[in-house]
Amino acid sequence: MFDVCLLGTGGMRPLPGRYLTSCLIRYGGHSVLIDTGEGTQITLCRTGWSFKDIDTILFTHYHADHIAGLPGLLLTIGNSGREEPITLMGPQGLRVVVEGLLRITGKLPFQVLGRELTKEEIEEQREICIGDMFVTPGKCSHGGMPCVGYSVAIKRRPRFDPERAKAAGIPLKLWRVLQQGEEAVGEDGTLYTPDMVLAEERKGMKITYSTDSRPTKAICRLAEGSDLFICEGMYGDPEKQEKTEEKHHMSFQEAATMAARAGVKELWLTHYSPAMPDPEEYLEVARAIFPNTHLGKDRMIREFKYED
Repeated sequence: MFDVCLLGTGGMRPLPGRYLTSCLIRYGGHSVLIDTGEGTQITLCRTGWSFKDIDTILFTHYHADHIAGLPGLLLTIGNSGREEPITLMGPQGLRVVVEGLLRITGKLPFQVLGRELTKEEIEEQREICIGDMFVTPGKCSHGGMPCVGYSVAIKRRPRFDPERAKAAGIPLKLWRVLQQGEEAVGEDGTLYTPDMVLAEERKGMKITYSTDSRPTKAICRLAEGSDLFICEGMYGDPEKQEKTEEKHHMSFQEAATMAARAGVKELWLTHYSPAMPDPEEYLEVARAIFPNTHLGKDRMIREFKYED
């Protein structure tokens, strides 16, 4: 299954009952974590999900409410028995920030690898393969701070058509190779290609996550066609629009407008201002623009399945 869990939904500082920003996505026994706000390991403990399966940690940017929980999290992962390397990935500035934070962890039982995204990877939204998941970064607009959003997708191989394989006279022992999308050669030297036996592409699944940004065309392009769009709604009150813009954040209305433009199926709001203890008061403001909008809550979990 393709699972997503909002570990924390707060921005700037935690509140009682609201941890800082973090989101965990897992598929096929592996997990990708986006951001590590302060206290991430605590809220993750409460879900019962495994620490040991986290292979990659993606950072949107390096403000404290998105990364200050990294040292404690890595120590907790180390205590889970993990020995395989963990990759940290994010925009410009990753190495300097992480090196400073790792000074307080001491020696870890696994290697920490860093991958700083290039300007071209972000602006061109280049796809990066992480196990069976495909991660794509996209540029955000958060003042002078380099900041990115991410889409995480699962792709499906086209359906294998045995009738076409029989009609083409392809030996049975080569079917599995072709089904995996690889070419095969028969004993008589005949070359068989996957397109001879595979039907049209099947729809996979896609989740997009973006916080700390003004609305941009790049985010809309990144989120296009997503099954779930998780987007910040720093403020819900329309009267705080000017403050939202000054702080380089996004309002409920703006997140909902981007969701509609990107043609996503569902929108979860997150990264609430501590000055907004009851985001429920403004939910209808967003739903008036994009009806399938939901308020993200700490440890809110969704399991995704293929449509067919």
